[in-house]
Amino acid sequence: MPPHTTTPDLQGRQPAFFYGWVVVAAAFATTFVGFGSAYTFSAFVGSLQTEFAASRGSVSLVFSLAGFLYFGLGVLSGPLADRWGARRLVMAGMVLTGAGLALAGLARTLGQVYAAYALGVGLGVGLAYVPALGTIQRWFARRRGFASGLAVSGIGVGTLVMPPLASFLIAEWGWRTAYLLLGALALVVGVGMAVLIADDPRARGLLPDGDLSPTSSSGNAALPASEGYSVMQALKTPRFAGLYAACLVSSFGLFVPFVHLMPYALDHGVAQASAGLLLGAIGVGSTAGRFMLGNLADRMGRQPALLLMYAGMAASMLVWVMSSGAAGLAVFALAFGVFYGGYVALLPALVADYFGGRSIGAIIGVLYTAVALGTLVGPSAAGFVFDFTHSYTLVIAASILGNLAAAGIVLAISRLKAR
Repeated sequence: MPPHTTTPDLQGRQPAFFYGWVVVAAAFATTFVGFGSAYTFSAFVGSLQTEFAASRGSVSLVFSLAGFLYFGLGVLSGPLADRWGARRLVMAGMVLTGAGLALAGLARTLGQVYAAYALGVGLGVGLAYVPALGTIQRWFARRRGFASGLAVSGIGVGTLVMPPLASFLIAEWGWRTAYLLLGALALVVGVGMAVLIADDPRARGLLPDGDLSPTSSSGNAALPASEGYSVMQALKTPRFAGLYAACLVSSFGLFVPFVHLMPYALDHGVAQASAGLLLGAIGVGSTAGRFMLGNLADRMGRQPALLLMYAGMAASMLVWVMSSGAAGLAVFALAFGVFYGGYVALLPALVADYFGGRSIGAIIGVLYTAVALGTLVGPSAAGFVFDFTHSYTLVIAASILGNLAAAGIVLAISRLKAR
């Protein structure tokens, strides 16, 4: 019988290698390509300002539009993945990402950059991200936080590798050729790895975590794809309302560093080469956070760990607002990356803990519309505030308050659960 039609062998021998780790590797590669390409944008800000004689706010809006689409589209791509399977959606997303980057390199007006980058990268990452993450939640139960952390560590490694690569390509061949080369990379690596994604372990005769029987996944729930909350049931719960509010208020400042940290450093006299490495430092911290904190959260509980992530991001922002040199900004970038990486790894796993596997893609997609709204407003508003005040102090202060408010909301959820 073909592997995709078998049923779980509950009494059989545990496979020497669990295919779930292949799915994790595929999700890692697609997040590496998708978000790594998106987070190169900071390296292009100066070139786009010069090329099109544009303000920092109007250029920043390019990233905000893309971010709004790639988080907001999850509300559609999640349910589609639950119904049709993730593989085709992730492959299509990688094709769009590559095409959008290439077309941005051919743009002759800033409006064309908006269209190419926002529609290509925004729609492309939006089609790929939530389906890839939703699939991971079905393949793992006890190690769900660790597996999610490994998968989304592709974002951290992409942030480490891709912005310095983009800076090098821009310096050597110009921003247009840089976008063309990044587009080719997205097509080759992203589509090639997306082929390996599989939707449910039971379709291959396996159980979550490679277990031999359903009872061996006790602890964090190992719900089959058919069990758990529907989307409407989840939306009516206080847990979902709290998570949505926390994501919304924190997201206004969450992606400001990815657009404005490098310009901030250059404004304060940091050398171009050193400024380009700051986003890489966020990537280093983010990768470490996804590995270490995702695993830690499996032990201490993912809900208190999420509160810790919000508090940590707020504390790291205090370092940013007090720093003007390369050393202080590097400390901020590493610390922010650790807690940001832990946050990204925890959120999908916590949603699966709360609501099960039945509609996991759709529920994550609805939740990420909160992140989409914050991403649409935050980076572009930060650019316009800078154009008006020539300072990022108000922007960073607002980011600190947003993360503290999110931590308070998560604390309220935990107390509600206890009662």
